[in-house]
Amino acid sequence: MTQFSDYFGPEGLRVRGTVVVVPGRGETRATYARFGRRLAADAYRVRVVDAPALHPEALPSSLTAFAARLDDAVEGTAAGDGVVRPVVVVGADSGAAAVAALLGRAGTPAAARPDAVVLAGLPGRAAAPVGDWDAELDVRTSCPTHRGTLTDDPDVRRGSLDEALPDALPAAVEDADTSLPVLLLVGDADPLADHEALERAAKSLPRARLSVVHGAHHDVLNDLQHRSVAAEVVTFLETLRNDLRPVVTVRSSTW
Repeated sequence: MTQFSDYFGPEGLRVRGTVVVVPGRGETRATYARFGRRLAADAYRVRVVDAPALHPEALPSSLTAFAARLDDAVEGTAAGDGVVRPVVVVGADSGAAAVAALLGRAGTPAAARPDAVVLAGLPGRAAAPVGDWDAELDVRTSCPTHRGTLTDDPDVRRGSLDEALPDALPAAVEDADTSLPVLLLVGDADPLADHEALERAAKSLPRARLSVVHGAHHDVLNDLQHRSVAAEVVTFLETLRNDLRPVVTVRSSTW
């Protein structure tokens, strides 16, 4: 069985970069099929990996194993001239927390050191019980398609949002020692996020941007606003290719 799900751009177009997507608690690679296809349509090479296994009693070794898997995922996209840069890792929920924990961590394999990261739906320190499956869906998303994707996937672990993360992970982004460009994405209706901590992180990191998605819930990459969120990610990717100089700026507007 393959360890990855791959999405390729339109035939004949030059690949513009490599994106590795890391799911969160309870999610599968299939959870990000729509997101992967959308980024690939803009000529990005997209690979979705399995959610990291994060064992509280053995967190350092869990992160080492996760970094090695990221390294394999990135290296495995190489074809022709090698891995297409920039390499951007997109993490969601616990996947985002694990990616944040790797930032600036000594011993991370070279290929697993991306050129930038996107951290979506980072959970906060306080773990609140989510409830039954209907309640979990309400926390995750209001998108009927995404709700159906989660409900119909037999490999999605229901109740996973009630699983607390290892204590060190929710603070990882605040403690990160990195100069990498970081895009933080959060829904303003996400009850699991620590919105104040995200604002502090965005101000403390040297090259960070916090984008708040109005009306979005915890699964910010897959909620009802998924088209606008994917556009925000693509804008970040294109800006990254342009040395973080915006490709488009608004000079005048009456709305």
